Amino acid sequence: MNKILVVEDEAELATYLINGLTDAGYCVTHFSEGPPALSAACLGDWQLIVVDRMLPGDFDGLSIVAALRKENSHTPVLALSALASLGEKVRGLQEGCDDYLTKPFALAELLARVEALIRRATVSQEAQILRIADLSIDLKTRKAERNGKNIALQPREFRLLEYLLRNQGQLVTRTMLLQAVWDIRFDPGTNVIDVQISRLRNKIDKDFHPPLLHTVRGAGYRFGVDE
Repeated sequence: MNKILVVEDEAELATYLINGLTDAGYCVTHFSEGPPALSAACLGDWQLIVVDRMLPGDFDGLSIVAALRKENSHTPVLALSALASLGEKVRGLQEGCDDYLTKPFALAELLARVEALIRRATVSQEAQILRIADLSIDLKTRKAERNGKNIALQPREFRLLEYLLRNQGQLVTRTMLLQAVWDIRFDPGTNVIDVQISRLRNKIDKDFHPPLLHTVRGAGYRFGVDE
């Protein structure tokens, strides 16, 4: 179930948002003030944050968004505001909001925007992750996992694994690897590929099943699950 954080100080509107989003199938958590909302936003795994532009105190909605972006959080944010001028909308988007909805608004429009933001974020996230069997790599964080266990890779090993994943099921020759991973256009006559393949295989296959990195004798390598 998608988790949504709602930050709204007006009690009646907050109830309206909570009920509407809950009825639509979302799991909703609500805060009425900025500081505790920011703490929850940083610690929780949220699919979306709906935040009121103007909150009590000095810590308003845009302050929450700015703090999140400073922490490199990419959680989509939908800002709600009675400030409807073009300048205010532009400022909200420039501060890091992904969408800006002016009050008053219809629940149907809010839900449509929420669905669109979550769908867009999901597609973007999936594009950053490459998978095969129980192995995955995150291109953004440069982390690799197999069967839920973190695999520590050196930069060159990660680049090699990424290339193999992008070409899974296909024959990958030594020449292809030299060009794509080492930026070398000729065979230097060394065993650099053999060494890196051996190290990578030791990390991703040794303690796991099934094996994924296969040597095609006299031709190169193939990355995939044998049928």
